[in-house]
Amino acid sequence: MATIQPMTEDESIATLVTQLVDDARGLAGAEVALVKARVGERASAYKNAVVFFVVAAVLALAGLIALLVGLILSLATLIGPGLATAAVVIAVFAIAAVLAIIGKGRLAPGTPR
Repeated sequence: MATIQPMTEDESIATLVTQLVDDARGLAGAEVALVKARVGERASAYKNAVVFFVVAAVLALAGLIALLVGLILSLATLIGPGLATAAVVIAVFAIAAVLAIIGKGRLAPGTPR
């Protein structure tokens, strides 16, 4: 960045404009560097949080699968393994369909969220 020097009589307007442009470029470069540093810091913080969310989602999915398998095994003693599997799969697909319909409705314009 340029240092401020006292103006002398022989400096022309062109020299002053050139110095002004150089200072503006330096300021713009410093601002860009500051924004890059801020974005990098935030991205690093979000990256760590995303890793934890992904691990939590995988564990939650594993727990849901274990719950569904346990439900099938429990129902198998009452109605047989084939019907127990069919009942659980149909119930899960019905819940998924209802959630998908609700989600689709929220995507429509003009719908309160």
